[in-house]
Amino acid sequence: MNRRAFVAGTALGAAGTACAEQPEPVRKTYPPMRMHVGTQRSPTNREILQFLKRHGVNNCCGYPPDPGERGYWLREELEATRELCESEGVSLDMVALPFLASSHIDREKRGAIMLGQSPERDQDIDDIHKMIQACAEVGIPAVKYNMSILGVLRTEPTPGRGGSSYSTWRLDEAVPDPPLTRAGRVDEDAAWERITYFLDRVIPVANEYKIRAACHPHDPGVPPEGYQGVVRVLGTPEGLYKFMRIQESPYHGFNLCLGTTSEMLQDPATEIHDVIRKIGGEQKIFNIHFRNIVGKRDSFQEVYPDEGDLDMVEVARTLWEVDYPYMLMPDHMPRHPDDPNRRQAFAYGFGYIKGILQTLRSAA
Repeated sequence: MNRRAFVAGTALGAAGTACAEQPEPVRKTYPPMRMHVGTQRSPTNREILQFLKRHGVNNCCGYPPDPGERGYWLREELEATRELCESEGVSLDMVALPFLASSHIDREKRGAIMLGQSPERDQDIDDIHKMIQACAEVGIPAVKYNMSILGVLRTEPTPGRGGSSYSTWRLDEAVPDPPLTRAGRVDEDAAWERITYFLDRVIPVANEYKIRAACHPHDPGVPPEGYQGVVRVLGTPEGLYKFMRIQESPYHGFNLCLGTTSEMLQDPATEIHDVIRKIGGEQKIFNIHFRNIVGKRDSFQEVYPDEGDLDMVEVARTLWEVDYPYMLMPDHMPRHPDDPNRRQAFAYGFGYIKGILQTLRSAA
């Protein structure tokens, strides 16, 4: 063998040895994927259900008929709603309680729980007990609710792509009108007392009937001194963690809105993963609003999911990492005059989520 051939052969051999000695890259392992697309579109009627089914949505949060003066759903009403969903091939995975919505207290007819008014709040809590029991009897595994006084705070919408408009919050432009709500001043201690009073009486019943109770965070968080006289204790990650600890129960957790949670953060794209791991790691996420924002705490726009600051593929990957098993819902989609009921926008959201999930499964 001449010298040139010897040197070349030696180099190739060394390279092969080096390659052979390189450790295999460590691939992160994930549990089997159980999360799936869902929605909370209302009303729960055949037209809406067929719209969902056409767009590949097989799971939903439903809205049974308004119970009116009675104040709570009967078992028969919940059963009829479940059967209607199933007749169109959609699973009724959750219902939104008929009160404790994301409404402003000045417009809320049944505000006793958040106003701290007894005995009215005790009657409302008793009605929730009846609905939890009825859900268990007809096989609806979860309910969702809000603990809101201020509702969803926003300033003027801002222009978005294709002539759409984006729901927007700019704290420096906001005018508290009126300066105080009918709740008056609600400081941190009063807010926590009302939340704890509710949880101490509702979660034991949820435990008894094995019904998950999912609370939506405050949208958005406000300064520590409050807004319209109200401190929003569920408007920071620390507040969410404290809420988790009030009742140690597998049936006490969150309808975790990723948009609302991002609105609490200074660096949402980075910090959202820590929040998901903290709450999801304890299996306290019972529903996900899968939406995106541009901006940060005190200044943001709600945008289409593909154009926000969050990498939604990575967010879904983190949810998969903590073995989140329930629905991913589009939420607060932008508006456009050609889409008055936002069905176009939500159809886009459904497809976007399904595409992400298929991509992650294929790459696993």
